[in-house]
Amino acid sequence: MSDRVATARLSRAFVEALSREKNEPDWMLEHRLRCLELFEKLPMPRFGPDLSELDFSDLAYYARPVAPVRSLEELPEEIRRTFQALRLPEAEQKALAGLGAQVDSEVVYRSLLEKVRAQGVIFASMDQAVRDYPWIREYFMKVIPPEDNKFAALHGAVWSGGTFIWIPPGVEVAVPLQSYYRMQTERVGQFEHTLIIAEPGSSVHYIEGCSAPRYTRAALHSGMVEIIAKEGAKVRFTTIQNWSKNVYNLNNKRAWVYAEAAVDWVSGSLGSKVTMLYPTSVLLGPGASTENLSFTFAQEGMWLDAGARAIHKAPHTTSRLVSRSVVQGSGVSVFRGTIRVEEPARGAKAHMECSTLLLSPQARSETIPLLRTETDDVEVGHEATVGRVSQEQLFYLMSRGLDESQALSLIVNGFVSPILKEIPLEYAVELRGLLEMSFEKAVG
Repeated sequence: MSDRVATARLSRAFVEALSREKNEPDWMLEHRLRCLELFEKLPMPRFGPDLSELDFSDLAYYARPVAPVRSLEELPEEIRRTFQALRLPEAEQKALAGLGAQVDSEVVYRSLLEKVRAQGVIFASMDQAVRDYPWIREYFMKVIPPEDNKFAALHGAVWSGGTFIWIPPGVEVAVPLQSYYRMQTERVGQFEHTLIIAEPGSSVHYIEGCSAPRYTRAALHSGMVEIIAKEGAKVRFTTIQNWSKNVYNLNNKRAWVYAEAAVDWVSGSLGSKVTMLYPTSVLLGPGASTENLSFTFAQEGMWLDAGARAIHKAPHTTSRLVSRSVVQGSGVSVFRGTIRVEEPARGAKAHMECSTLLLSPQARSETIPLLRTETDDVEVGHEATVGRVSQEQLFYLMSRGLDESQALSLIVNGFVSPILKEIPLEYAVELRGLLEMSFEKAVG
């Protein structure tokens, strides 16, 4: 199974074979089998986009088309060209403390600067970490249990690859760590697992990038991210995804944030057929905080159902959820935001803001905010706007020598600038380039 696509249907035998292939401890096999039972019992989501075309029997749940390498230059030419176009080799040398790369189900490359390794930082593939660090059992799928939803259970049964990060107490990783995920095989499911544990007083910025070529049959991406930020720790998680338009992107992301700790989510989403993604921060200790800044660009035939959640469980906690959505053609953008303040969270402050820019008459947008408080001693606010591109603005810019696509790009870049400015420069440039290409196709 390690060198070909596993075409067998999802079954107990397949899960047992996958666990043997990875030489996992007994507890992980037990976990996988329990998740498989839950997956078969749990219903599909009762809200959001239509998932009826997603055929679980037509998916390959494991693929390993590329063997691990020691340098990016050793990868097959097609994948190497993709990584070079994304400037990963350049970023590894100039802007990153560590880089991981995964193709389909397995990590194929990983590096870590020696000075960061000397700080005691662990930056490993999740498969290796499960074998090497038995204590991971205390954390694995505890932030997001398999009972949470059907896709969490599926992930728990068939997960493969991903990243484990452990930051020792008081250690600040000054330069970002990054992993890049590439779906290379038709109708494959990718199920990487990311677990970040930031010990008290530590800090880290982690970046993940995702992409896939276009095939004729649907593919599924159902990764999972669990973050544990202990007392006073700071974690920033940045995601840039540009899946092709036949990918169902159904992820689970959640953080536990303890006293005086902070977890920030920054994301840019420009692809997929369907996305369902709602990063969640559970504020568990006094003074904990979270910020979620997201940008989505729904193009023709896409349904991006995204948002954020902040659950306040302790006093004097703060949250800020900000979304910018751009919708083109017959695309659909849905923002689902949740702020919940429980009774112990007196003195909490929370704000939700979502804005949508429609680029065509057929474009659709929905905003579904939920604010629930169980105490009066709280400050909670919400604001939302939906608008279309001003023809006056377009005329003014075009009268100054810009063509329509350039003028549209300038307007949209200004609209999403609050998000782009929070993304590292190399990735913000890439996002702007992708936007400009999309506008040229739309109006050219």
